[in-house]
Amino acid sequence: MSLCANDVSLTLAGATVISRLDIQLEPGKIVTISGPNGAGKSSLLRLLTGEWRPSNGDVWMDNWPIEQRSIGDIAQTLAVMPQSSSLNFAFTCEEVVGLGRTPHATGATADREITLQALTSVDAIQLAKRLYTELSGGEKQRVQLARVLAQVWQVVPGKPRYLLLDEPTASFDLSHQRLTLEVLRRLAGDGVGILVVMHDLNLAAQLAHTMVLMKDGQIISADEPANVMQSSLIREVFDVDVSIVNHPRHGHPTALM
Repeated sequence: MSLCANDVSLTLAGATVISRLDIQLEPGKIVTISGPNGAGKSSLLRLLTGEWRPSNGDVWMDNWPIEQRSIGDIAQTLAVMPQSSSLNFAFTCEEVVGLGRTPHATGATADREITLQALTSVDAIQLAKRLYTELSGGEKQRVQLARVLAQVWQVVPGKPRYLLLDEPTASFDLSHQRLTLEVLRRLAGDGVGILVVMHDLNLAAQLAHTMVLMKDGQIISADEPANVMQSSLIREVFDVDVSIVNHPRHGHPTALM
């Protein structure tokens, strides 16, 4: 069981955005994707969700081509948090997070309990009755994170769960960055396959089982963080010189400018 792209390419307006790329996300594993702007990271997420079809190659979800899966079936298995949301309705935060339960026929009582648990997990339970449109950017991002967590919160018998996140910590302070990493690790421990696009290499190295570096629509390196966090690879991908040290507290490789 996995969510995978096999030899996929994507061409938009005559330009190659993704070029012959392979990637696999397994239940219980965390994959992070980093790279410069325009590397194709968000486009890859759209291919993996079935939102876009590859120009060549295939995307498979649990041994089936993703285009052969119904939208409802995918939504029970796969939750996606985009980089930004344009939700402008005057919903309460509890109602926004409750949207994540829409694909599941678990009943109003269970859905509300999961909604509140998801809000609590991201330190946003105090926002439950607030209108989403009145929140700060960081608060909105926490609510959106709670929404996708609610979607994959509960095991669906016979179905793996996948969570795809595009820059989920971009608007967070240090405390909520740390909390998000803890929540994602806990979900992975419960069997959820998680793929995260992150610009912050040091956060990616702390979080990932497999760390991916992309450039110009191609994967330059995909391996455990200790093997990817190499100054030569980072120079190749980002065109900057860094020093790599082991973090004094948790031991993960850390890039210093």
